[in-house]
Amino acid sequence: MIHTETERKFLVKGTAFKDEAVAAHRIKQGYIARDNGNSVRVRIKDTTGILTIKGPSADEISRTEWEIEIPLPDAEALLKLCHGGIIDKTRYIVPEGGTLSETSSGRVFEVDEFYGNNEGLVMAEIELEKADDPFVKPEWLGEEVTGNRRYYNSYLSLHPFKTW
Repeated sequence: MIHTETERKFLVKGTAFKDEAVAAHRIKQGYIARDNGNSVRVRIKDTTGILTIKGPSADEISRTEWEIEIPLPDAEALLKLCHGGIIDKTRYIVPEGGTLSETSSGRVFEVDEFYGNNEGLVMAEIELEKADDPFVKPEWLGEEVTGNRRYYNSYLSLHPFKTW
């Protein structure tokens, strides 16, 4: 299904977010193709393979995205075709406001703790309906880096955090 993803990205201070996490997933991903803001990504999330195609960002916050689940052996084979390094991270799912309840927005922060050449980088994203939607900002949320391409995973796979 094709949809428009509208998200804001932030650096994360400390590890307090882990106490609020309701789930964690190990992710390995790479990029098969990149051109003019378009990308084709293969990801293994725990034991699930996912193929994603993203369009260019018109406003640095929103972009078109299409995803489909693929068999794990296919995802493993496709990772070997990727250009640049493989992104390795744990993604923590942290409810906005600290809890998922009937009164909450249902939105979550996806907090990525990176390993390997991107070790030391921790970023949070929150997906919104509109870029200017208000949301609860936890204390551990740091500087906003939305639109800063250095913090895109596709950039990090070619220019690891440890080399900055």
